[in-house]
Amino acid sequence: MSIHRGIRPSTTQSTTALQLKSVLNAVLFFALFMVALPCLAAWLLPAPLALPRWIAWPVGATLAVGGLAVWFLCLDAFSRRGAGTPFPLDAPRHLVTSGPFGVVRNPIMAAEIAVIWGEAFLFGILGLWVYAVLISAMAQVLIVRIEEPELRERFGAEYDEYCQRVPRWVPRGRS
Repeated sequence: MSIHRGIRPSTTQSTTALQLKSVLNAVLFFALFMVALPCLAAWLLPAPLALPRWIAWPVGATLAVGGLAVWFLCLDAFSRRGAGTPFPLDAPRHLVTSGPFGVVRNPIMAAEIAVIWGEAFLFGILGLWVYAVLISAMAQVLIVRIEEPELRERFGAEYDEYCQRVPRWVPRGRS
């Protein structure tokens, strides 16, 4: 495996150490992208949206709680099966293709986006909706232009086969 675009496979051997590193990474990422930036967006565009509470609260809570649950499952999978963390300088040594990664190729990003959309629904503030749209679009660009080429380079045919079998964002129906 080569170092590509700032990606360095993890050298940590202990699963417990990897899990702790994943939690630290998650806390920092969460603090920035799911707390600080949404707060800034709400401060910049504080206009309330007229969302019916009977829709906004169940949808928002489901997205936020479900996103967090999937996020933690993914962190565990990266530590146990991937022998790494989501942090690019401590990336998984093995391609993770089971669990949430067997449903969609980008469950970490999908979970993060779900939490952000959950916040937008729960708080009903224009700035959060704009932030959710922008972060969703940015995620698509980052995945397609940076992450996928890097994974294809690191894992080759294994990643190509995975891409054929598992969709990027939207789960396929069971046949």
